[in-house]
Amino acid sequence: MPIHDKIAAAKKISELLNATFASGDFHLRYKITVDPQLGSDRDWERPEILVEISGADSPLVLENGAELLRAFEHVALEMLRLAPNEHEKVSFDCQNFRAARLQELRLAADVAAERVRKTGLPYAFAPMSSRERRIVHLALRDFDDLRTDSDGEALQRHVVVYPKDYQGKPPALPVSRRR
Repeated sequence: MPIHDKIAAAKKISELLNATFASGDFHLRYKITVDPQLGSDRDWERPEILVEISGADSPLVLENGAELLRAFEHVALEMLRLAPNEHEKVSFDCQNFRAARLQELRLAADVAAERVRKTGLPYAFAPMSSRERRIVHLALRDFDDLRTDSDGEALQRHVVVYPKDYQGKPPALPVSRRR
C-alpha cells in the first residue's frame, strides 16, 4: 500500500521507536524527516520518510553490517504494510551509514565492471538486499558493453555483471562475508 498520509506514517514509526528503544534500554534518539532533501551523494535514494538514529548505542546499531539498523527498518516497513516494491519509500540511517554504503557499492560496481572487461568473464557479487542490488544495477546501467542480472533466491539473491553478449553459465556465488 502506498503511503497516503506520510505524517501519520511518521507518527507510527515514532511510536514504534519510542517503545522499542525504551523496552530494549537503548541509548538512542532519532529524527524523522518527511520528504527529505538529500544531497547529490544520495541521488539514487529518494525516500519519502527518512529516519536518522543517533546516540551512545549507535555502534551497536551498526554492528554486523548494520544488522540492527536494518531490523528497525524492516519492522517499520512491515508495520506500515508496504509492498516490497515500495520499501525505498522509508529509509533508516545511523551515522551516515547509508551514504557510505552507497559510495561503497558504486565503487564495487566500477571495480566489477573493470574486471569483467579485462577477463571477459562474468562477476558475481555477494548476496545483498534488493535496495543494494538496485544501486549496483543503476551504477552500471549506462555501460553499453556490460549487462547486469539478479540471480539466486531469497537471502542468496545477488547481482551478476556480464559482458554484453556473454552466453555461458553464470558464475558460482561467492562465499558471503556477511551473516
